Amino acid sequence: MLAQCQVLNNMAEKTKGHTKYSKKVTRRALVGAVVSVLLVAGAVLLVYFLTTTMAESEITIISRAEWGARPPKSRVNMTSPVPYVIIHHSYEPDVCLNRSQCEKFVRGIQNFHMDTRGWDDIGYNFLVGGNGDVFEGRGWDVVGAQAGPDWNSRSIGICFIGNFTDKLPPKEAISAGKALILLGVEKKKVVTNYTLYGHRQVRPTECPGNEFFKLVTQWDHWKPRNYTAE
Repeated sequence: MLAQCQVLNNMAEKTKGHTKYSKKVTRRALVGAVVSVLLVAGAVLLVYFLTTTMAESEITIISRAEWGARPPKSRVNMTSPVPYVIIHHSYEPDVCLNRSQCEKFVRGIQNFHMDTRGWDDIGYNFLVGGNGDVFEGRGWDVVGAQAGPDWNSRSIGICFIGNFTDKLPPKEAISAGKALILLGVEKKKVVTNYTLYGHRQVRPTECPGNEFFKLVTQWDHWKPRNYTAE
């Protein structure tokens, strides 16, 4: 009998020990799971912060006031985020390679759009100089006059200053244009799954130039589309 009691006591002690061990394992697993979740969340936030910071630090945006824009005759607010980004080239003037030259060209484009075409302002939302500077046109929040009435209110139009029929924009301009699109997504001005088009895909034009358009078709989010009269 004594031996049986001792066996039972030993079994009880083992059971208690197993229960304590199970609780320790459960606690450790729970703590490990919580730590893993926190690490993943922290990593996501870090990536978002770094991406946003990189996009903003990679480009210099010259405001309208800085490049000497004329006031618009009127403006229509954009509903954001928009689903399309449309790429242009200016054709004329050709590439500008420093800020003062680019500012002069942007003012010339605005004058042409307002005085010759009779538009309310410069047509594009943004323009990109050959040196990589980005110039604020109508900006993120104003409907442009850059792709026709069916597209203006649902797209951001980015014009690369220059004639890119048989050459590409400088690499600084290409990098700045891509960073600008990324910034638009981060600012929730452009949808995450936006569609990228060249101007010729939505209007009867050769814009943004044959050589440049070939490159644009290799960019993220570009989709095939042939222009048809709408």
